Amino acid sequence: MSQFKKIVLAYSGGLDTSAIIPWLKENYEGCEVVAFVADVGQGAEDLEGVEQKAIASGASKCIVADLKDEFVNDYVYPTLTTGAIYEGTYLLGTSMARPVIAKAMVEVALAEGADAISHGCTGKGNDQVRFEGAVAALAPQLAVIAPWRIWDMRSREDLLDYLAERNIKTTASATKIYSRDANAWHISTEGGELESTWNEPSEQAWTWTVSPEQAPDKAETLSLSVEKGRIVAVDGQAMSPYQVLTTLNERAAKHGVGRVDIVENRLVGMKSRGCYETPGGTVMMAALRAVEELVLDKPTRAWRERVGAEFSHLVYDGRWFTPLCKALLASAEAIAEDVTGEVVLKMYKGQVTAIQKQSPNSLYSEEFATFGEDEVYDQSHAEGFIRLYSLASRIKALKSQQK
Repeated sequence: MSQFKKIVLAYSGGLDTSAIIPWLKENYEGCEVVAFVADVGQGAEDLEGVEQKAIASGASKCIVADLKDEFVNDYVYPTLTTGAIYEGTYLLGTSMARPVIAKAMVEVALAEGADAISHGCTGKGNDQVRFEGAVAALAPQLAVIAPWRIWDMRSREDLLDYLAERNIKTTASATKIYSRDANAWHISTEGGELESTWNEPSEQAWTWTVSPEQAPDKAETLSLSVEKGRIVAVDGQAMSPYQVLTTLNERAAKHGVGRVDIVENRLVGMKSRGCYETPGGTVMMAALRAVEELVLDKPTRAWRERVGAEFSHLVYDGRWFTPLCKALLASAEAIAEDVTGEVVLKMYKGQVTAIQKQSPNSLYSEEFATFGEDEVYDQSHAEGFIRLYSLASRIKALKSQQK
């Protein structure tokens, strides 16, 4: 193996990365390992004691970076303006967090004078592409070490035995059945009974939200203020993007909002099943789309939908730091210039519905749309419009008759 002086490891404190620290030191003799922890809102419980764990595993130091505000402001909110939903269902919770983590990790590696970074992504998943694609775009001089593609350990039990042999403590156990990833936007759950698509998820597979069946019998409403495609206030109270998200997470989770159980296409080719909970994000997406209904004309809305579909694949496939990303975000931002308004939403038994909406830029005119008598629309004009609109079909039919 190549020799490196200093390696920055994307560290979580979990089983995989706890084993990676001693493995790196054993296989790259004399190297220093710096553990990097990204706080993207996964919760205090996940971060508790993480620095001590890293040092106990052999790291020379552990750097914890608070990325919560940057994550929501610079990655979640821009993605929301595009309307990106991967394969029609997934709100990209894990995918959106990877570029902010990778960017911060590269910055630490450069500041520390490291010559390599390392991660605990497996060779089966999407995250290896997201992390390494970001490193290639931001600091191609850094080498990347992916132990899961190199070492001979193949199972959770192998990792537990490896740590036990070196007397390195871990809170992980062989009985853990789920693989979870959490941040301020969502939590994902994979593994266990979910590996069979014929199994209904048990309540153990859900951690943030109550089941819709157990949600309150009384609906709850809330009001969101939107300015240029960004939610800026909840019930009239101005908030930062991160505050908006955490507030909505708490309120929507109680109503079972934001649960999805999907089988998705991974970038590497296989399909995977996961249960994703995105309570606040589901409410935010509903609010933005409601304002769009008022202010976007037909071709602009169609274009925004195309931008959203393309952007969902861009984020999922780990192409944030690319020219295409800048171009799509610029388009979405231009469209969002008029996406300003107020929306009242109702949350009930797992559903969120926009029940009131208004905008100073609304193209909706009750005067034109009414079924009653009006003074602004001459219905006879429709005849000429339809004749021109269907002209190509008319000409084609006439040609066919002549034959």
